[in-house]
Amino acid sequence: MSEATILHADVDSFFASVEQRDDPRLAGRPVIVGAWVVLAASYEAKAHGVRTAMGVAQARRLCPAAVVVEPRMSAYSEASKAVYRLFEDTASLVEGLSIDEAFLDVRGVRRLSGTPSQIAAKLRREARERIGLPLTVGIASTKFLAKVASAVAKPDGLLVVPPGRELEFLHPLPVERLWGVGPVTARRLHDVGLGTVGEVARVDENSLVALLGPAAGRHLHALAHNRDLRRVRARRRRGSVGSQRALGRAPTPLAEVDTALAGLVDRVTRRMRTAGRTGRTVTLRLRFDDFSRATRSHTLPYATASTEAILATARELLRGAAPIIERRGLTLVGVAVGNLHEGGSVQLAIPLGRNDTDALDAAMDEVWRRFGTAAVTRAVLLGRGRGLDPPLLPD
Repeated sequence: MSEATILHADVDSFFASVEQRDDPRLAGRPVIVGAWVVLAASYEAKAHGVRTAMGVAQARRLCPAAVVVEPRMSAYSEASKAVYRLFEDTASLVEGLSIDEAFLDVRGVRRLSGTPSQIAAKLRREARERIGLPLTVGIASTKFLAKVASAVAKPDGLLVVPPGRELEFLHPLPVERLWGVGPVTARRLHDVGLGTVGEVARVDENSLVALLGPAAGRHLHALAHNRDLRRVRARRRRGSVGSQRALGRAPTPLAEVDTALAGLVDRVTRRMRTAGRTGRTVTLRLRFDDFSRATRSHTLPYATASTEAILATARELLRGAAPIIERRGLTLVGVAVGNLHEGGSVQLAIPLGRNDTDALDAAMDEVWRRFGTAAVTRAVLLGRGRGLDPPLLPD
């Protein structure tokens, strides 16, 4: 019988909780974070039906008493760093899932820190005392069940699934609690009379495969029986660095797309240099008016974090995609740099006929570091919204 030593820790309504922490007037009140779209909502707002990704106008109709606040990405980034410092102070094995949640394996610290329940209680207490944020923790013998337990325990709770009683806890839950079950899969399951995890567990694997396909059928059959062999693994460095920007539904001239692309490349290359990374493969991401997507990519002969080199490559990809953009319209543009290397392993190109831009990049990085990213920008970006710069998992 496996021990329950895996913790899934998750800050409740992260962005909204940071706002309530930093402005005492918001404590206990319904809070919506976002300008046009809801990025986060406090549990007081969720009680009125407000949900993430909903339009702010609709959210206001559902909850007229809500306080709407503009997102403060720098504050969320600092809070995320503090949360991860606490996670890493608690366990030697921490696997980040997002900026505010992670799996922790506490097998190696029980002798010093107590039982998993005691460790989780201390973790929640220190999250309140050191960071001022509510933390929900689920404890189980598998990663899947620990995450389910934390979801059931929200908000601001602690739930332990005792070894040997996993299926007793899991089977009464609705099928939507299974990892990977979204609205479409849930509808298929409901259509054949499967509403709980226990009902799914009583169906043989072949029948689930026939209903959902090989991958999804086998996946749900395993989870319904709490079969999850994945272990908690320490965070690995990310494989790419990217950013994207929504352009709206109105037609966007290609020159405007190019301007947005320049701002995105500035952001991506700054992040790369801050993390000491260079990359070779530049990928342009496009979303069209019909919500279909496409990508274009080019691999450079050398790894770089140069803004000029990566922007030139991204612009070349954009020019190549111009005909399809003009035909189908564009609602989102993004850029990512992959095939990453450590900053020291760079094959330098010979700058024949070109100015070395490393000094300019270094100077811009220093200004942004000292005075913020709004302190200096490209002339073409003056007077334009910079878009949100969301916090990332530590790299």
